[in-house]
Amino acid sequence: MKSRGKAKHMPLPTAQFHDLKGRGVLITGGGSGIGAALVEAFARQGAKVAFIDIAEAESRALVERLSPSADHAPVFLPADLRDLEALGSAVESAAEALGALDVLINNAARDDRQAFDEVTGASWDESQAVNLRHVFFASQAAVPHMRRAGGGSIINFSSIAFMLNMGDIPAYATAKAGIIGLTKSLAGKLGPDNIRVNAVLPGMVVTERQRKLWINDAAIEAMMARQCLKHMLVAEDMVGPCLYLASDCSARMTSQAMIIDGGVF
Repeated sequence: MKSRGKAKHMPLPTAQFHDLKGRGVLITGGGSGIGAALVEAFARQGAKVAFIDIAEAESRALVERLSPSADHAPVFLPADLRDLEALGSAVESAAEALGALDVLINNAARDDRQAFDEVTGASWDESQAVNLRHVFFASQAAVPHMRRAGGGSIINFSSIAFMLNMGDIPAYATAKAGIIGLTKSLAGKLGPDNIRVNAVLPGMVVTERQRKLWINDAAIEAMMARQCLKHMLVAEDMVGPCLYLASDCSARMTSQAMIIDGGVF
């Protein structure tokens, strides 16, 4: 079995969700990887998009690339999501810049590897801050704006990683499992406000960062052998599910976990 080569840009879905045109969309971790693909996809739908990221050079380059062809130039908001005050300010700035917040995609994460015996209290807390804590507090800051808009959609990125018994990511796996519980809790709380909350669980998505740090051809081939669909997953594969969950097509869907992994068995 051959892998599909290095991670590369794939065509974005061509489907148009006309109800997304003009909607305010905020994406965390939007400067690169899956987040950047989402920023581009929602901008192409005619949505008003803002994104939060800590990587300024990559983020500003993305805005420069997308702005000439977008109905609404994406808005980059630099912030460290571990800083809850900065996160709250960024959400408020997004709502002001976009005029409304209809969709929040909690995408930001970092899947650092760490041996079981090397985990410390500080490294554990860092992983929860990077991968879980901001999901709640970004949602908390965005919800008042969604209530004023009459509803909204929150999409939380979890991962299949916590299902695979991977021994070198205990803190990350815990955070990603926690996102499922948080998604269900928020769905129950926010449903009466017409705010839907769902989760997306990617499989092994090959990004430039993953290629650089963790994934080689052998790992890709091994995972593809476990997938029903023999295609290497890339960032653009996560776009369609998020467009669907943000749109009125999923108007009665909440508290659900959507797995996008090529059918791992």
